[in-house]
Amino acid sequence: MSPSTSTPRAVVTGIGVTAPNGLGTEAYWAAARSGKSGIGRITRFDPSRYPARLAGEVPGFTASDHLPSRLMAQTDHMTRLALVAADWALADAGVIPDELPAYSMGVVTASSSGGFEFGQGELQKLWSEGSQYVSAYQSFAWFYAVNSGQISIRNGMKGPSGVVVSDQAGGLDALAQARRQIRKGTRLVVSGSVDASICPWGWVAQLAGGRLATGDDPGSAYVPFDASAAGHVPGEGGAILIMEDEAAAAERGATVYGHIAGYGSTFDPAPGSGRPPGLLRAAELALAEAGLTAADIDVVFADAAADPELDRVEAEALKALFGPHGVPVTAPKTMTGRLYSGAAPLDVATAFLAMRDGLVPATVNVDPDPAHELDLVTEARALPVRNALVLARGHGGFNSAVVAAAL
Repeated sequence: MSPSTSTPRAVVTGIGVTAPNGLGTEAYWAAARSGKSGIGRITRFDPSRYPARLAGEVPGFTASDHLPSRLMAQTDHMTRLALVAADWALADAGVIPDELPAYSMGVVTASSSGGFEFGQGELQKLWSEGSQYVSAYQSFAWFYAVNSGQISIRNGMKGPSGVVVSDQAGGLDALAQARRQIRKGTRLVVSGSVDASICPWGWVAQLAGGRLATGDDPGSAYVPFDASAAGHVPGEGGAILIMEDEAAAAERGATVYGHIAGYGSTFDPAPGSGRPPGLLRAAELALAEAGLTAADIDVVFADAAADPELDRVEAEALKALFGPHGVPVTAPKTMTGRLYSGAAPLDVATAFLAMRDGLVPATVNVDPDPAHELDLVTEARALPVRNALVLARGHGGFNSAVVAAAL
């Protein structure tokens, strides 16, 4: 059921991006339009001893160029990226937080692992030097909610805030929670996710999941919906979006990218239950809430797991909704790697940029497996976009879907 006309609509007025193929929204979008990849051999640590050695790392980021020195000692790399993305999103929206009531603004982000790199450093101090050398900031710098907390402190935002932890589906869940808060009366919510766990401790944790690609060629390691798909390449970064009450945004003359028209979330049944995966149902729920049918969707931004079984499940869900080759499907994350909980907000941001410019970015390096029967966008495609379906799945059975729509 669509929301009633009296329900406040949550519009997106600002976007901030830190991505492996572009630092800043327009740098990222230029790279995405041209098919430029940011995947390469890891430089944040020596990966030679590990079976997986590729990642998407944000280029040219020096936190001290953007943030005060007092924050350097108390923040993880992930949080620094998030703070800068939030600053850029607010600037893009034309929002000066000091000019708005503190309790009218909130922050809802997602996280998959928290500040792993900071935590690793403090654990190394504990083991090698003793507890007296462990930073007091370890108490929160590693925590899942730290990005929400630091963004809210930096910008004086005291309204409803929180964090969502549902692995790679979390970014969509955070946007949905932000929309929920706006419907309840909050004027503005900073939302989305920026994630980063490219450090030895975080890397070992990911390797334990058995889903990382182990090839050394950046051009062939992460190839979802390809017959040679054999795992994904992780990355760091994501997108922060400014979501506002539509009336409040209009009152201050804000430029609007679009709005979150629908959302659905499900959980996969236990293995062996005989029940189907929940991705299709999540997409159906999102469409129903948006008051749209499959025919109204112009493009799908796929989860694109690059796991043969998970790719099959996603392709089957899309065929059930749209029919074989029924809608253009793209996965720009093939240029960045899967950015943990930051991947899906970046897809939502990309969908709004595609609406703005009438161009759908490509799924690079992929030779589509005909068995999936998808209209996979393998070269950037000029296409009017008004409604985009964004899909995301998290390890352990999380499924989320969002419909991003033009006004």
